[in-house]
Amino acid sequence: MKVIAFVGPSGTGKSYRSVMVSQQYGADAIIDDGLLISHGKVIAGTSAKREPTKIASVKHALFMRSYQVDEARRALKRYNIQCLMILGTSDGMVNKIAQNIGAGDIEQIIRIEDVASSEEMNMARRMRTVEGKHVIPVPTFEIKKEFSGFFIHPLRRFQKNLDKEVDTAEADKSIVRPTFSYMGDYTLSDNVINEIAIHEANKIEFMEKVVHINLRKTGHGVHIDMTVILKYGCEIFDVCRKIQLAVIDNVEKYTSVNARRVNILVKNLIK
Repeated sequence: MKVIAFVGPSGTGKSYRSVMVSQQYGADAIIDDGLLISHGKVIAGTSAKREPTKIASVKHALFMRSYQVDEARRALKRYNIQCLMILGTSDGMVNKIAQNIGAGDIEQIIRIEDVASSEEMNMARRMRTVEGKHVIPVPTFEIKKEFSGFFIHPLRRFQKNLDKEVDTAEADKSIVRPTFSYMGDYTLSDNVINEIAIHEANKIEFMEKVVHINLRKTGHGVHIDMTVILKYGCEIFDVCRKIQLAVIDNVEKYTSVNARRVNILVKNLIK
């Protein structure tokens, strides 16, 4: 397996440009912040950006845990990866990752300065330092369940000279704000999610009242149980389905918490 590296200081746009660079240099897999990615899909690992501190994030990104190494090695073999590109902030970091996963020596190092202008790198730095935003080079649906409770949304291209990228799922990217962002932690009370769910449910036609709501948190999101009263004469299944979709869409839109399940119990019908 051929191993190459893409190196640049933190926050200069490596993850954003990684797909383009990997295509240019023939890499069919990328290692970035603890994730092993191939053709727009996470095939091993979890994002280091989920770690609670910067130090823990760095250790995770270096593949310092045995279970990370075992999973990565199995995936490289299973997917028959021919050329692996490792992202890192320094030559030492990418060499350490290659050593830890047993990938062999790095044959070529591409520098961020080779593919990005000073203006573009400064723009990326502003996103990182001012807004606390980090890019993950996979589609949002690939990592969504890992980032419940983080601010997360798809990244649309904002630099004209990058619009020439191949328009496929492989070029899709996501933005998250990790818990170790300098902007500090944030928390959402259960009441916030409950109020959003009730508000959106009450907008649905034939909805009369939410009489009870219960929120259950899981590692990948929340489960919401709603007891409702509907107006007599409606198609119960259709109304309940509209309530479910409205609650799921808007809870995720306004809080970035994954609404994994919304269960509706119809208690009564009134005229």
